[in-house]
Amino acid sequence: MIFNSNKLYRIPVHYHIYFWLTYFLFNTFRWGSYFNDYMYSIKTNLLGFPIHMTLCYLNILVLMPYLVYQKKYILYITSVLIAIFLMVILKFNLTYLFITHNVWPEGPETINTLTLNYTIDMMMGELYVITFVTAIKITLDFLKEQRRVTDLEKSQLETELLFLKSQISPHFFFNTLNNIYALSVEKSNKTPKIVLKLSELMRYMLYETKSKRQTLENEILCIQNYLDLERIRNGERLEVNMFISGDIHDKEISPVLLLTFVENAFKHGVNKNTGNVIIDINFDVKDDFLYFKISNPMPTITKHKDNFNTSSGIGIENAKKRLELGYNKNDYKLSFKNKKNIFVVKLTIKVS
Repeated sequence: MIFNSNKLYRIPVHYHIYFWLTYFLFNTFRWGSYFNDYMYSIKTNLLGFPIHMTLCYLNILVLMPYLVYQKKYILYITSVLIAIFLMVILKFNLTYLFITHNVWPEGPETINTLTLNYTIDMMMGELYVITFVTAIKITLDFLKEQRRVTDLEKSQLETELLFLKSQISPHFFFNTLNNIYALSVEKSNKTPKIVLKLSELMRYMLYETKSKRQTLENEILCIQNYLDLERIRNGERLEVNMFISGDIHDKEISPVLLLTFVENAFKHGVNKNTGNVIIDINFDVKDDFLYFKISNPMPTITKHKDNFNTSSGIGIENAKKRLELGYNKNDYKLSFKNKKNIFVVKLTIKVS
């Protein structure tokens, strides 16, 4: 429902005053010019405008909320016509008593008694005023409602983005802590270095990823820290080739978005493979776009290979959702390809 009886007061009172004052002056000059008698026009408008206002606010505050929105249409129409008719009778008598006995000087003939023609003409005039004011009110309320819905949708999108972003860190740290646990069980001397690198990543994710966008430089630095972590953990069996080309300065991207794809490459391409593994990562900035590419070998462990697909894991699904919510369709392109047992992720994304 767009209307309710309280919404009138959500529009500042001075707006109502401005509207009726403007309408009053317009009507006064219009009829003053018509009769060539501005004093008469002022008197009739001073008498008529309280009637206009009473009918308009009666319609907006009472009749529409309690009848139209309750789907009592016949009762509403009847009530409007009765209210207008009573106000016309009141207007006729007040005009006759306080202004002039010729209550309808603009009419086809001089009258000093209530006639059918006068009643119909005055009722049509009042109906016009009611319709005009109600149309303005409906338009204003419609615009407010649209703005409210837009703000609500925006708020919901921002909340969903924050939720998706909040899932990234626990997901990432869960996998890393599992690795640390495995090394600690083996009493590996790599454990302290991994904990130190992990603390650096935790600090970045806790304090540097609260905004909608992060500098591309910081994101690449975060990925480099993650790669250092993986190099310590995997040793010589891991080979990571990372290439950066183009100007990465003054570029921005959604926080830890790229890290999701990097972590996915290690989760499936390194952790689920035996022997030496090669990970290739490319950052190529051209104009306002980043061309990101990462490739990893497909899992060699049968059960993992059979279950592996382009949307596996919460990380990839969250990344897709974040792209949909945080970027326009023309600002990014994400693709997955499996070629000769090499899984490739390509992301073209606007970073200006």
